[in-house]
Amino acid sequence: MASTATTAPSNPLPAFDLEGHRGARGLMPENTVPAMLKALELGVTTLEMDAHISKDGQVLLSHDPYLNPEHELLPSGEAIPEEEGKNYVLYQMNYADIRKFDVGSKPYSRFPEQQLQKAYKPLLSELIDTVQAYLQAHQQPQVFYNIETKSKPAGDGTYHPAPEEFVEKLMQVLQEKEILPYVIIQSFDARTLQVLHRKYPQVKTALLVENLKGLNKNLRTLGFTPTIYSPNFKLVRPQLVEHVHSKGMKIIPWTVNDLEKMRQLKEMGVDGLISDYPNLFQQL
Repeated sequence: MASTATTAPSNPLPAFDLEGHRGARGLMPENTVPAMLKALELGVTTLEMDAHISKDGQVLLSHDPYLNPEHELLPSGEAIPEEEGKNYVLYQMNYADIRKFDVGSKPYSRFPEQQLQKAYKPLLSELIDTVQAYLQAHQQPQVFYNIETKSKPAGDGTYHPAPEEFVEKLMQVLQEKEILPYVIIQSFDARTLQVLHRKYPQVKTALLVENLKGLNKNLRTLGFTPTIYSPNFKLVRPQLVEHVHSKGMKIIPWTVNDLEKMRQLKEMGVDGLISDYPNLFQQL
């Protein structure tokens, strides 16, 4: 991909977007390289992932702002004591130290089908390199990267940098890797999306929603019309789908792990699905 990142035109999204949540969280340890490769193997059109920033300014993949005792282990392989869970804050640790923790070997009771293996939280740059090499080696079409900025006002300066810095760190990686036409930045935090829209208007954005305020109020808070409106699947009704489409947006709900529900949502006219189990997409 040879286009220059800041001016690169955005590529159209897939007609129906099949997104592997945190890679393939139901089948592999979340937000790891093996999870993303598994999702590619299963034919997703978009890899969904979460981004955090380390103390030394590196962009890495992680959902939680700290090492999670529920499914992550100390570098020694021992369990992280429950009471120490929030001691290991990623934004207070250098990436070299974060990488030593094993995030793939501990059984995760919520996802009993996960294939356990030693894994670490990868840098976004490393993940992109690995994915691009895989696509080329397997002659697979280019996938999209749906990257969530994990931030909220209460966490500024403690769990993550303020929105401007968060967005700049993230965009620096994406520009260096020249994949902007295939990037969606999503967030529950309107602030990061507002920074993106102001500084990088050509980048696709997705507003994540789990509140009951309704479409119009959420869009007023955001202040612009994003590419995608991405609600919790339980909030989706035919009227919402129609309303979103009437405003020129796509609607892609999360996180749908039941095949029957997937079929119902597709019937309602959603533009894609985000699932922990991308293997189910083959049965749609």
